[in-house]
Amino acid sequence: MNGRDLVRSVRAVPSAVPSAVASAGSVQWLRAVRASWRRRRADAAGLAARGPERARVPGAVVGAEPEPGGGVVRFARSALRIRVAVGGAVFWGWDGAEPGPSYALAGVCPEADPRAVLEPDKDGGWRVVSERVTVVVSRHGAVEVCTPGGVTLRRDLPPRWWEPEGGGAARWVQRSEVAADARFFGLGGRASGPRLRGGTYRLWNTDPGGSFGPGDDPLSITMPVQLVVADAGTHLVFHDSTWDGVVSLREGGEGAGSGHDRAGTSELRMDGGPLRCWVVVGTPARVLQVWTQLTGAPCVPPSWALGYQHARWGFGHAQEVRRVVAGYKERGLPLEAVHLDIDHLAAHEVFTVDKERFPALPFLAEELRDQGVRLVSIVDPAVKARPGGAVYEGGRALDAFVRDAGGEPARGVVWAGESVYPDFTAERVRAWWGGLYEERLAQGFAGFWHDMNEPVSFAAFGETTLPRSSRHALEGRGGDHQEAHNVYGLCMARAGYEGLLGLRPRERPFVFSRSGWVGMQRYGGTWSGDVVSGWPGLRASLSLVLGLGLCGVPYSGPDVGGFDGHPSPELYLRWLQLGSYLPLFRTHSALRAGRREPWTFGDEVLGHARVALEERHRLVPYFVTLAHLAQRSGAPYVRPLWWGAPEDRALRDVEDAFLLGDALLVAPVTEPGARHRRVRLPRGRWYDTATGAVFEGPGLVTVEAPLSRVPVLARAGAVIPVRGEDGGLVLEAWAPVRGATGSGVVVADPGDGWEEPAIERFRTRWSGGRVVVEPDAGDVGEEGAGPVAYPVRVRGV
Repeated sequence: MNGRDLVRSVRAVPSAVPSAVASAGSVQWLRAVRASWRRRRADAAGLAARGPERARVPGAVVGAEPEPGGGVVRFARSALRIRVAVGGAVFWGWDGAEPGPSYALAGVCPEADPRAVLEPDKDGGWRVVSERVTVVVSRHGAVEVCTPGGVTLRRDLPPRWWEPEGGGAARWVQRSEVAADARFFGLGGRASGPRLRGGTYRLWNTDPGGSFGPGDDPLSITMPVQLVVADAGTHLVFHDSTWDGVVSLREGGEGAGSGHDRAGTSELRMDGGPLRCWVVVGTPARVLQVWTQLTGAPCVPPSWALGYQHARWGFGHAQEVRRVVAGYKERGLPLEAVHLDIDHLAAHEVFTVDKERFPALPFLAEELRDQGVRLVSIVDPAVKARPGGAVYEGGRALDAFVRDAGGEPARGVVWAGESVYPDFTAERVRAWWGGLYEERLAQGFAGFWHDMNEPVSFAAFGETTLPRSSRHALEGRGGDHQEAHNVYGLCMARAGYEGLLGLRPRERPFVFSRSGWVGMQRYGGTWSGDVVSGWPGLRASLSLVLGLGLCGVPYSGPDVGGFDGHPSPELYLRWLQLGSYLPLFRTHSALRAGRREPWTFGDEVLGHARVALEERHRLVPYFVTLAHLAQRSGAPYVRPLWWGAPEDRALRDVEDAFLLGDALLVAPVTEPGARHRRVRLPRGRWYDTATGAVFEGPGLVTVEAPLSRVPVLARAGAVIPVRGEDGGLVLEAWAPVRGATGSGVVVADPGDGWEEPAIERFRTRWSGGRVVVEPDAGDVGEEGAGPVAYPVRVRGV
């Protein structure tokens, strides 16, 4: 074991366990050290030494073969397949790489666009021309992505491979250039951002081994997905390899006077896997729409999961859960769900219940359900290696666990002690695991959060629980953990989602996962993990949500207040106010970090917290609408300010404000003591929803930010569905600019099943000195299509 492993083991166990079980920390620590030694020995024996390597580049072009949607360009030492899919996404793969098999794609690969043609280009190169993009291949293997007008958005230099002389996976590097004014976003969940400045970002899902802040990287969800925004256009590029890698980014610079521009650069280095990628070009809205057509539509969570939820590591017993819920109800505070952490499990074993502390869990769940509160259960992937344990014995009988290179079940040390890990890359294992959720449903749980599924172990925080030499099924292809690690959490989410779908087919499953990969939105959402309790943690929360949304995962949120630490009353309140406008709105903390119920911070904070909680309760119909629109269009609920105007360079640099849908602009307070804040506005008229003050964009304005609220601005002409005092749906319309019109979309909540909801469109206009709200009938005349079926509240007149 090297020194880094030992330090991580020491840091992980004694600091991670609660004080109530500190006496067991030394035992866990010894197990962790032993497991770390075992992991190191397994890799030393199971992974072949790379030995001498030889470098290779494509060489010169020698010919081409047209195919539907593109074709194959052959070089002296490689071949490049290019294919434009119906919808405009462009695929290319080197060395014969095809789009599949891929964990990222939803179903079959989209059909090729027959209108796209491979044809000769100048200087011995080739090009594929399609409706929305032109791909130019030079005679030495450089690939340029251009707009139909010929403006270059991205230029990939010829790739380079390093192949072991004795055989094995080839390492490769792909260097790319983008416009001097381009800005990088994406790469999964990053605490620094959402704009990704110059630096190196690792692509290896990792538990940081404690609370993290903006300087920590990588985190639990890394994705080789870049969204690049420049004056010339927006494009998304996805390199479809699940192996370990790093991305090095450098923003460009524009020359002053007669000086030359310096292109922005991206360098991707991967330890293996195919060199293949997808590129989508267009407006941000179109890019995300095509992207989710490729990778799968986001799940729509049950409507209750769009309200406020409370969690804590350390409820301890059922009576404490009742006490907390009663505290919310007595004070008239909205609460939709309570989450139970590992302390409700018997000896921390998955799919069990501690019968002493939770003696009648189904009755507790029913009691809470009668009060409108659901129970959500944590589910970890590690299975305690205990002979006689139901889950362990069932997995052994099925041969369900990941094996090391020697053929024995690979082991790690987690909360339950020595544990083994299901191989979720096997369909039969996913089916078995999904069936185990029947026990959770019988206990009364309505939703599930997957934790520790990078996967992680106290023996290897910052790396991986399993030896890299461990063997996985990989859907029958076979391979080791180097290839399977990044998709482990994704496959676990799939197992849970599909299992719940089979057990309760009439209900939409609610699953969110700490770790995942491209396409995880098909099965649910995610949360921040153990973000640090501090103002940097608050800022990191917003970065994570924005970045994940631009990678196609729209449902996410942080542990409000930070997981481990003692937020000041002001920090807690500002974080709660931010969380009330994020998709997953959940407080969560460790018991040693103190209680996080709003009333524990004093009467003043309680009063202001009530405003935030009630506002979220009021906006749930709007979140329901955004969830259904995300499923159809891929547009995230939370969007950067440049979403509708990517050509506005000033908006690209804004990282402390966001759009909630198209209608609202939220400017959270991210610094202590602030009572005003500067907000850069997109074009148009905006109303302060609290004061009614009017602001004109584009430009920089100062808005009030008292302790009681954060600034929220509504777009002129917007129509927003909200919950009325009687619980029914109300349309809140904001006056458009005189002489102009506005619009809004409403998706009424159809329930938590699979009923197809109606999408209703409304418009606002001035008529005879008053604002009129009417159904938007498209080609119907000036008077619209009849009366509005909902009460209407006009604001901003």
